[in-house]
Amino acid sequence: MISDADLGRWLEAYGKAWETRDPAAATPLFTEAATYRKTPYDEPFRGRGEIADYWSGVTADQKGIAFAFETIAVNGDTGVALWSARFRTISTDAPVELNGVFILEFADAGQVRSLREWWHAR
Repeated sequence: MISDADLGRWLEAYGKAWETRDPAAATPLFTEAATYRKTPYDEPFRGRGEIADYWSGVTADQKGIAFAFETIAVNGDTGVALWSARFRTISTDAPVELNGVFILEFADAGQVRSLREWWHAR
């Protein structure tokens, strides 16, 4: 079981990894065999290697990232959070604002074994 505090610590670390564009800091937040589903209809990324590749690619064109979150619920080993991020693209300097929801299933070690997210860009 996780607590609100456990979920908050995980989200803080995830946000710091995103803000620093550091896949090496993000991947230990997941189990070796974790799944990461970035949208409901895409096949999930499987394992730390695929998650790191996704993270490297998606953050490569981002700068000045600011991540925020709000815990919605914790039930057993599952946490739900609302998140937002703002950044500018490196390639065009265009502003991007994202708003989304995570459903996170945790393993015993406090690492996420399943991440599902829904998000929208403005």
